[in-house]
Amino acid sequence: MDKVTAGIIEKDGKVLIARRKSGKCIGAKWEFPGGKLEVGETLEECLKRELKEELDVEVKVGEFVASSKFICKNREIELVAFRVAYISGDIVLIDHDEVQWVKPSELRNYEFTLPDVPIVEKFLENK
Repeated sequence: MDKVTAGIIEKDGKVLIARRKSGKCIGAKWEFPGGKLEVGETLEECLKRELKEELDVEVKVGEFVASSKFICKNREIELVAFRVAYISGDIVLIDHDEVQWVKPSELRNYEFTLPDVPIVEKFLENK
């Protein structure tokens, strides 16, 4: 099973959500950004690296929030989400076509990828 990380990036009482580009697995829906775990790295190292690669931001990875399992292109994947503190960097869109800073209370107004839905709920439950 592949592991993928997701970061709930928090800044000034808002969280960052990103919309996946069309054509990607589960494209054109919102998610908490992150990426695939590489051999030899921890989940936290993976998330920090992926957020730098995908958005060009520096972050501090915090506590585990939730995980969910799904299948994409016949591969079983576990999505593992963490709270993340934004440190610096101007967001650059690479794997996404849009990002938004939203209040946690607004998260349910967006169409998230199915793997992210339980993570949204768990995050809001523990807010």
